[in-house]
Amino acid sequence: MKKDALIIVRGGGDLATGTIHRLWSAGLRVLVLETTQPAAIRRQVALCEAVYEGETTVEGLRAVRIETLEQAQSVWAQSAVPVLIDPEGACIARAKPDVVVDAILAKRNLGTRRNMAPLTIALGPGFVAGQDVDAVVETKRGHRLGRIIREGSAIPNTGIPGVIGGYGAERVIHAQANGVFMNVRKIGDLVEKGEVISTIRTPEGKDIPVTAQISGILRGLLRSGYPVTPGFKIADIDPRRKELSNCFLISDKSRCIAGSVLELVCAQVWQ
Repeated sequence: MKKDALIIVRGGGDLATGTIHRLWSAGLRVLVLETTQPAAIRRQVALCEAVYEGETTVEGLRAVRIETLEQAQSVWAQSAVPVLIDPEGACIARAKPDVVVDAILAKRNLGTRRNMAPLTIALGPGFVAGQDVDAVVETKRGHRLGRIIREGSAIPNTGIPGVIGGYGAERVIHAQANGVFMNVRKIGDLVEKGEVISTIRTPEGKDIPVTAQISGILRGLLRSGYPVTPGFKIADIDPRRKELSNCFLISDKSRCIAGSVLELVCAQVWQ
């Protein structure tokens, strides 16, 4: 195996974090590229929080924000993962990675190209395997979740969340207006249907209440102070009241996707 193999993962949200954690657990060097203002909902299990906090830890994996590519070496020496603000992927050519994984989950290609590395992988829709990247991993819940696609694309985005505890669209909350999102409750809180969990302060100074659509555990909540537009995803409620620990654990969906990425990466670096 190539011991100094480098995998660059574009994106550090909750689904990306499952992949990053799996690669790190396998002893691989990972560099995470993020935007200046990540918008993760499941912030307790998203390594992109290091952009705001300087560092964060998810299930034993510590992520540290760095300012330059050269600083990555010292973070790897600490058995941690460096997070660099580089939304355009400008450092990729200089870093010469063995693998690039697009885990932005934007449902469209934001600039990942097949020639960025010997192996390029994309998670979810918006990419064509064999053209944009070498392989695509299916991210839609169901029988095809985690399948490796070497020709063609993942299932198109339906805009309908997967069903958890009997609820689909109802468990995910979206902003109803332009403004600044402000938390009232926190991740892990038990909330009741109709209860105010946050507010949106409009440009006119009006505070619009955001209420829970179902009762359950507040599993995901956007960072307070984040600017939002109508339709922007801001919260996620898990109706399973006994699943509090899930707020702080990488999801089954994320781990399934991560296993497929690791399979592809191992086949590449073990050549």
